[in-house]
Amino acid sequence: MNRVYLEHCDGYETNRIKECLDNSFNALGGIRKYIKPGDRVLLKLNLVMKKHPDKGATTHPVFVKALVEILKDAGAQVVLGDSPGGLFTVSALKGVYKACGIEQVAHETGAVLNYNTRDTVISFKRGKVLREITIASMVKDVDKIISVSKMKTHSMTLFTGAVKNMFGVVPGVTKAEYHFAMPNIEDFSNMLVDICEAVRPDLSFMDGIIAMEGPGPTAGYPRKVGAFLAARNPHALDLVAAEIIGIHPKSIPTILQAQRRGLCPLSVEEVEIAGTCIDELKIRDFLIPKTGNVELLKGRVPDFIEKLVSSILKTKPVFSKKLCVGCGDCVNNCPPKAIIIKKRLPRVIYKKCIRCYCCQELCPSAAVTIKRSLIRRFIR
Repeated sequence: MNRVYLEHCDGYETNRIKECLDNSFNALGGIRKYIKPGDRVLLKLNLVMKKHPDKGATTHPVFVKALVEILKDAGAQVVLGDSPGGLFTVSALKGVYKACGIEQVAHETGAVLNYNTRDTVISFKRGKVLREITIASMVKDVDKIISVSKMKTHSMTLFTGAVKNMFGVVPGVTKAEYHFAMPNIEDFSNMLVDICEAVRPDLSFMDGIIAMEGPGPTAGYPRKVGAFLAARNPHALDLVAAEIIGIHPKSIPTILQAQRRGLCPLSVEEVEIAGTCIDELKIRDFLIPKTGNVELLKGRVPDFIEKLVSSILKTKPVFSKKLCVGCGDCVNNCPPKAIIIKKRLPRVIYKKCIRCYCCQELCPSAAVTIKRSLIRRFIR
């Protein structure tokens, strides 16, 4: 079903968001189509790291609270969870829940915070690159899964929304293992699509009220978009979200790979949009990350051309001496172990760097920027 519900929502006020939620459920078949009394429902949030909600990096707690209240009114038992970047431990989860305002939501609504840090392996025979996937056990402990993503840019995949949000069902350091095993952007994006299809959410919402532009997904800038989005198909949801912020869908590798598999409409024209007209929500000057990935050339041009273009256009992470606090998170979370500490500052071994930008994503002091080559600055 390629119907996407859109509504303009001006801010984080509980009753207003509940109105949007009610409207979206009605447009998508009614809440009873998804939730039965007694259902144990996991809200898969985007809690990438300890960030205040105002930063635009995580699902806003007011959005979450409004959804919890509606689900509980429908008789559901609600669990709030995510596997943030870094260690997947009880102490790490406590810190993230508190910093992101989710601990308070649980206190006010009676929702349960997930502290189950066990994992399990599931089979996915239709997988393009993953036939077995390690996931957090919290996914298997519930009856329904609802994705509640954040509208953000991303320095590796250009955009992160409903599909990439499901990468958060992969526990802790296993995400780093997947990054290292699939450094090629095409393989990595196919892996994200595999995970989203294997752990397919029953419904997907997106918090685009305050989005993140620029060097996302954590070091970007909050940008008011005022968009509330919902859909059964997470790929169609991402397609519409990309249209709103002005990113061509074929430049987003997760959308491109989903389209090649027949999982995503080829254009917004093929999506049935309910609610607000998409043109009323479009942002003309949304800041897109000043990076990109040329690895989609692999297999399409001769190897020597691909290597030449890659060497000319390849970007790299650079650390700011002024902003770096020497915490070592970048070292601990680098999938290929390409970062070392030298004279109390991180140093990147670029020959080992796979351009996953986990260092940028998980840096608590926003000390990492993505530097483009001189030629790339002229052609971008």
